[in-house]
Amino acid sequence: MTNTPDRARTRFPGISSRAYEHPADRSALVALRSLTGFDVVLRRLSGLFNERAIRLTFLASSVRASENQFHNLYDMVRDAAYILDMPEVPEVYVEQNPAANAYAIGADHPFIVVTTGLLDLHDDEELRFVIGHEVGHILSGHSVYQTMMMILTRLGSRLAWLPLGNIGIAAILMGLREWHRKSELSCDRAGLLTGQDPAAVKRALMKMAGGTRLADMNTDAFLQQAREYDEAGDVRDGMLKFLNLLGQSHPFAVVRLAEIDRWASDGEYARILAGEYPRRADDANAKVTDEVKNAARSYKDSWERSADPFIGKVKDVADAAAGAAGGLFDKLSRRGGDTASQN
Repeated sequence: MTNTPDRARTRFPGISSRAYEHPADRSALVALRSLTGFDVVLRRLSGLFNERAIRLTFLASSVRASENQFHNLYDMVRDAAYILDMPEVPEVYVEQNPAANAYAIGADHPFIVVTTGLLDLHDDEELRFVIGHEVGHILSGHSVYQTMMMILTRLGSRLAWLPLGNIGIAAILMGLREWHRKSELSCDRAGLLTGQDPAAVKRALMKMAGGTRLADMNTDAFLQQAREYDEAGDVRDGMLKFLNLLGQSHPFAVVRLAEIDRWASDGEYARILAGEYPRRADDANAKVTDEVKNAARSYKDSWERSADPFIGKVKDVADAAAGAAGGLFDKLSRRGGDTASQN
């Protein structure tokens, strides 16, 4: 059976995950993919988590969506895979859990887990966004790289008794969590591309913060919360927001809503719908130096947009660092080109 959508949506043949990835996420992924043998190392590390055993656990204890069980959810996964031109439709399991959650697991054959709490929280169009979000994780290969973070987290707990052993792990985890938060912003975009309903995306994110009582909530007011959060207080409040974020795996709900609202309206979403997007066939030609510059530019743009007084204080230092990094990559690129011309 062909996994065609249940209503007319734009399909993206051959789309690369680079089309929707946040620049900071994309630069990290392009760099990691370009390291010879790194994928092999990651897959061997991920072997420490027996993927087959985990799948068997869900097969035994959860309900697998199919044509005969959770048919609506099964169709949504097929739709998302069709729209993003996935080579394989991932399995999806429904787990009895009142907490609203969804996640993708695995490296060789990733699958999606959705909790009953999430199904109870969202309507069909909101759920379509969530499923597209998880399919985006799979297309980007995030589940493979997230395994590294899980391993390092466990390693950090084992090294906690050493005076300095946990410091290095903690520093690496801080960077990985920042990447992970950006990967969530990436997949919010993937969710919008699959559902193609910006209003449903906003409702879904708002419900994740405030629950099912939509009659008592308003997306414009929630966006205003995002602006107030950005502008709130003085430098001390900015520092507190930074510290609060460090331990979070996901950006805060108001931040996610503001980010997807901006992305949906700044022209990039419309260009992708019109067929202007990078293709998977060209992924091997993506340059790490270009993506690092794009990431630095993205951070700089976000600093310029922000009214946070703490960001204002550190912006000059960060701009100088970003400029120095860009200059360094320019020199390395020129040196690489000179070397190539001599061969």
